Amino acid sequence: MAKGTSEPGADVPAGGFVQLLTPDGERVDSVTTDDGVTYSVDFTDDEYRELYRDLVTVRRLDAEATALQRQGELGIWASLLGQEAAQVGSGRALRPQDMAFPTYREHGVLYCRGIDPIMPFGLFRGVDQGGWDPNEFKFHTYTIVIGSQTLHATGYAMGITMDGKTGTPDGEAVIAYFGDGATSQGDVNEAFVWAGVFHAPMVFFCQNNQYAISEPLERQTRIPLYRRAAGYGFPGVRVDGNDVLATYAVTRAALDHARNGQGPTLIEAYTYRMGAHTSSDDPTRYRIASEVEAWQAKDPILRLRAFLTKQQLADDTYFAEVDDSAAKVALSLRERVLAMPDPQPVSMFDNAYPHGSPEVDVQRQQFAAYQASFEGSAH
Repeated sequence: MAKGTSEPGADVPAGGFVQLLTPDGERVDSVTTDDGVTYSVDFTDDEYRELYRDLVTVRRLDAEATALQRQGELGIWASLLGQEAAQVGSGRALRPQDMAFPTYREHGVLYCRGIDPIMPFGLFRGVDQGGWDPNEFKFHTYTIVIGSQTLHATGYAMGITMDGKTGTPDGEAVIAYFGDGATSQGDVNEAFVWAGVFHAPMVFFCQNNQYAISEPLERQTRIPLYRRAAGYGFPGVRVDGNDVLATYAVTRAALDHARNGQGPTLIEAYTYRMGAHTSSDDPTRYRIASEVEAWQAKDPILRLRAFLTKQQLADDTYFAEVDDSAAKVALSLRERVLAMPDPQPVSMFDNAYPHGSPEVDVQRQQFAAYQASFEGSAH
């Protein structure tokens, strides 16, 4: 698939992928794929350092969220541990006018879009619906139903084409995030059909973390996921999802391809979910420890740190400062989550209909009476 990559082995899957930064922190100047597209990045020293800060901060916030869930402060949490490069790389590749449609795990993309990281915690704590203004941040709200956001994104992309907002270098593009398991859902394949036929300005960004919820990749597909795009009439490319540089380069190229009116692209970010699918999952039931250890050697943060060290772009003082800064952000997040008000249970009826409903009013009264029946009870 990609010229210049190493032979398939412990690091490179069969067929290859686009990689600009090896697990040892060695830089690859550029990679040209079999279809003639060349990928590279040209960052300043400060931009390399800021990418590292993004990765560390996002991981630290995610760890804090996991701790909060284990302590009973969140109902559930979907960790991104191990997928930071896929999210930060693609998130930073978005231009301000682009719209993103996430699943429920894109905390890193959310961070890159400038949204206060506390926003989804209202959803996972049960305080609110986890809402923010998608138009303000160009980032849609989290989607729990597996794969449905790809249809939402495709419809949106078709709409901005009809509005004449594509076809130029400063046009708009749309990206939809989903996992390898979602590719088995009808919604995702339907979105591929519509996007391909209508030449929608779409990037389908699949974070292939190898396991869906608990099923390995070989139970999802007989061929590499990126190759599915050919059947729908648009290009597919596989990138090392633990390489923040390559992920950025591939995503930026695909988005620019879309905004210029050249249609959709499927990106398969080949990565690994280091933790559980959600806090309700036990990954030890379906994968072995040695596999996890092998992927830990490909850690996206460690490889960028190795690169910065080898290129003398950062030292231990800088790394310590980043860790300290991330810890402070995480502590602030924890304090703000714990300070969230507990909503009254009866408030669940408030926004069922925009102009009210007699049926809902009856249900509200019945529920309030049910609650009142416990007043004065020891239980």
